[in-house]
Amino acid sequence: MLAVCALLSIVLPGVAAAQGTTFDLAGPVLTMRVTRGAVTLPAGEVPSIRPGDRLEVKADLPADQSARYLLIVAFLRGATNPPPKDWFFKAETWDKKPKKATLAITVPEGAEQAIAFMAPETGGGYNALVKAVRGRPGVFVRAAQDLFQASLDRARLETFVGGVARIEESAPERLVPVSTALASTLAIKLDAACLSRARSLQASCLTQNRDGMVLQTGGGTTLAEVLGGTTTQFAYSLAATKEGGGGLYSPYISLARDFARLFGVFRSASYQYAPALAVGSGNRLRLQLNNPPSFQNPQTVLVAPLPPIGNGALPPLRAAMKDAVCLAQPGLTLRLDDAPLLFATGFARELRLRLGLQDGRSVELPVVADAERGGLVVSADARKLAQSAIGEAVLTGRWGFDTFTGPRFPVQNGAPSAWAAKPDDAVVVGRDAPLTLQGGAASCVEQVALRDRSGTAKPVEWKASAPDEITATLPLARVKPGDLTLLVAQYGGAAPAQLTLKGQTEASRLEGFTLYTGDKEGRLVGARLDQVAKLEVAGLTFAAAGLTRDMGGGDRLALTTVGNTETLTLGTSDAKVTLKDGRTTTVRATITPPRPRVELVSRNVEMAWRDGRLPLTLPDHALAPEARLTFSARVINTRLTPTDAIEVATADDTAAAKLTLASGKVQAVGGDVVVASFVPKETLGAAALGALKMRLVQGDMTGEWQPLARVVRLPELERLTCNAEACELRGEALFVIAATSATPDFAAAQPVPVGFVGNALAVPKPVGDTLYLKLHDAPDDVVKVGVAGK
Repeated sequence: MLAVCALLSIVLPGVAAAQGTTFDLAGPVLTMRVTRGAVTLPAGEVPSIRPGDRLEVKADLPADQSARYLLIVAFLRGATNPPPKDWFFKAETWDKKPKKATLAITVPEGAEQAIAFMAPETGGGYNALVKAVRGRPGVFVRAAQDLFQASLDRARLETFVGGVARIEESAPERLVPVSTALASTLAIKLDAACLSRARSLQASCLTQNRDGMVLQTGGGTTLAEVLGGTTTQFAYSLAATKEGGGGLYSPYISLARDFARLFGVFRSASYQYAPALAVGSGNRLRLQLNNPPSFQNPQTVLVAPLPPIGNGALPPLRAAMKDAVCLAQPGLTLRLDDAPLLFATGFARELRLRLGLQDGRSVELPVVADAERGGLVVSADARKLAQSAIGEAVLTGRWGFDTFTGPRFPVQNGAPSAWAAKPDDAVVVGRDAPLTLQGGAASCVEQVALRDRSGTAKPVEWKASAPDEITATLPLARVKPGDLTLLVAQYGGAAPAQLTLKGQTEASRLEGFTLYTGDKEGRLVGARLDQVAKLEVAGLTFAAAGLTRDMGGGDRLALTTVGNTETLTLGTSDAKVTLKDGRTTTVRATITPPRPRVELVSRNVEMAWRDGRLPLTLPDHALAPEARLTFSARVINTRLTPTDAIEVATADDTAAAKLTLASGKVQAVGGDVVVASFVPKETLGAAALGALKMRLVQGDMTGEWQPLARVVRLPELERLTCNAEACELRGEALFVIAATSATPDFAAAQPVPVGFVGNALAVPKPVGDTLYLKLHDAPDDVVKVGVAGK
């Protein structure tokens, strides 16, 4: 802390006693007009003057002005080259004759700076001032330069304060966004804590510490860097600290301390010099003082800047926009980066946005610099633009007397009809579906809606994904297939574009089709395969058959053919898939060598019948769950190995088991025949009913399923009792019987009621020694019941 205070005493002498350094005291007003060639501009629109320019300067003092002032304009030519005496011009402001009260001056060749003085009229005062300036011109060169820059900074501050005051009075609820826009546009330090206060206190809080609000801009330093404090000059940073006066003077106001020291060398018993800022508006230069002038000895001579001499450099104008904006959007504002003087002064005029349209025309639209809106407000004329697309948009205008071009802005315009769905107009219904539109001006889209066949329109969420592309999410979860209409509305009042979309169920996701030569059935893998009607490959047509779903959500669809697949060429090719709604697509089909498979050679059934029961004779392929089935099979397209197995399963795959060579349940006979034996109820459990199938399993390779046998439940029949006209069959589990008949052709079959649970059943009288049955588990098979002697 001691080191800082010591530094302050060197850089900013007399800090503790700093008084009157805020330049908030209103001083006299000068009026000035500048003529260059045939063009005359008021002082507030002139950023610089040149040799040969004609100046008309006078003091605008009140009619009852009692103190007499000399208005003196001096031209300088650098710190080391005193100006000639004829570069000083004076006017007696109290004189009623316009020629004496007004200065009409031509800027001399070789002049580099211009400065104005307001000196109290005392005999010899003019000569003393000329002598002082010519004696130490460097002091006044610096005064001309720094006071002009400080005046520009003051203009930024006053624009901010005036804007806050206006919005507080007219629309206090908008104070937060407007003050933020003003601060950003004018490079003003905004106290964020003020925005969290009660609305009635926000405006006074935002403007109470005016001296520390003006930020340094330009000089290659970005506003972001200035805000971060990483590149601010040392003296500027120091002025914002408590030790540096913290609020008594800001970076530009701190110049007053330096001028007090510099002008001190000219102090005499009659005169003292005081700096003044000159804030331009129209043809008026309003002087702002940091100390009250004295009209007693030593009387105060006011020193005020005039525009610098030379080619007025246009501030570096850069568009602060990366994303495209729509010209037809109401209240369009184009933002600039680090251009506060464009908004705080009148230097910029005749602003236009020059548009190069893609139809070859060029259109200019008026632009207004609006600090409260945070940028340049474009007045779009829809009649000039119609719906023409824009090739480029360039800001043009005048900076004082000079014209300028630049920067370029990413501006769009275009017709709603330019939009098209990509890659096509098909959308999937049943879920929210993404849709990409291309070809139009993305920034011009105001809203998107979806209209269904009933005429109901629903809003659609969307976002711009590229300058000419938007991505929408269509609410199709409860929409049925059919035509839909997408409405795309744009700014500018044009009729919305109407795009017809085709709502379709989600297409199958096809991953691949595999067929083993010799098989009649191939396997298609993917998702939503229930939509597949048929598949065509290698001249064969496969029809959709059984569909199964994996635990992970994928589908497996069996497709069968009646054609010969044994001679198909091995390899991969594209197969044509036709969906049930008529759409077609392709899938990769793989034709592989024949699978190892087994063929049934023979089978035998061993059944233990209970004593005292009527004997039953079953077809060769049928057996009871408790019976033992022994079968032999021949393997084809492979050789047996000790790790091979015969897998048996029910037709619906609810029960399956592997009979392995290693377990002894399967015996190999030679190299290509196996013999296996099992009891269905023991091996497959209670689900062992109906058709059984078998296949060969060799590691990960499985053969094609082959039919093996049929398991049926049998009744326990005790006796048949007949009279002259009818018979009665008694026993247990009679509910498994579907029908009875006296003849094998079931010409006069007698059905058994479904769900019958009795122990006695009326049946037809047998023609011979045999009664015929059909069972629920084998409705196409005939079972013989021996009734000889009954």
